[in-house]
Amino acid sequence: MHDLQKAKSYYTDLLGATFHEANWTGEPFGIQVAISWNAGIELCAPIPGKERECFLTPLLDERGESILNVVFNVDDADEALARAKDLEIQTINAVDYTQEEIDRHLDGLFTRYKEYFLNTAAQRGFGITLGQFDAKKG
Repeated sequence: MHDLQKAKSYYTDLLGATFHEANWTGEPFGIQVAISWNAGIELCAPIPGKERECFLTPLLDERGESILNVVFNVDDADEALARAKDLEIQTINAVDYTQEEIDRHLDGLFTRYKEYFLNTAAQRGFGITLGQFDAKKG
């Protein structure tokens, strides 16, 4: 996205999405992030004033606003990663939040939040993430 606020308004109107700021996940990469758990969408945009150094800027210039990554919710992220490795798909990055991080940044919605970002953009036109998100009961 070029304009995160404009995109949030669009998806709020279209999907009834309620967004939660998640900039803490993107700031190290020069991006601002908003997540809608009820609509299942995460929006990313360059931090205003830092567009030149943001990795998203060349992608936005080349492809426009488009799907960058698709997250698949899997029962066992490690098992899914093993299958990806069997297919010789490389991992770009991994996230495995502690319960303290989940409680502080994700409103305590989960007991497990683990993601593997796969290098599939050249093959599929977008990245694939394998995510294990165990919702907190009750």
